[in-house]
Amino acid sequence: MQNYEFTKEELAKIDKIIAKYPNPQPAVMPVLWMAQEKFGHVEPEVQQLVAKTLDLTPAHVYGVASFYTQYYKEKKGKYVLDVCTSFSCQACGAYDTLHELEEKLGIKAGETTEDGMFSIQSVECLGACGYAPMMQITNDVYVNHLTSEKLDKVIEGLKQDKLPEFEPIPLVQNREPAEEK
Repeated sequence: MQNYEFTKEELAKIDKIIAKYPNPQPAVMPVLWMAQEKFGHVEPEVQQLVAKTLDLTPAHVYGVASFYTQYYKEKKGKYVLDVCTSFSCQACGAYDTLHELEEKLGIKAGETTEDGMFSIQSVECLGACGYAPMMQITNDVYVNHLTSEKLDKVIEGLKQDKLPEFEPIPLVQNREPAEEK
């Protein structure tokens, strides 16, 4: 079992976070995020550390961690591929995309590849319905309008530790001008 603890520098940073609020409860989210960035997850032992550090009940920290899919409650792969399967993405083929990704990586949603490189998750709305089907890579980069070719390109890039570049999407797609009456 790993011994989880924060360094003196991290504790000083946490003190600055706590100082922004009238009590430590609102500091749970940024401190959980900080812990996840350090340890790669917020397993129960990490949640205990956060609770102890903030002088809060473990139940409060667990409640926050378990509510948000962005907090990993178990060890994940280096790259976590969150495929949105909410209604808008479903209507645009999200489950086909999810199943294709599972086939390409040889794992199912909720699993991690043997080499520890990839985890796949089926998640609720990521707030990019107009760009469906889409996925998020390790709580960071969005990949929009997924196709089989785009999935191949993303996977090959990640195998070389190259995140996809930001993909600007115009608010209004190219439209033909309205005909004059």
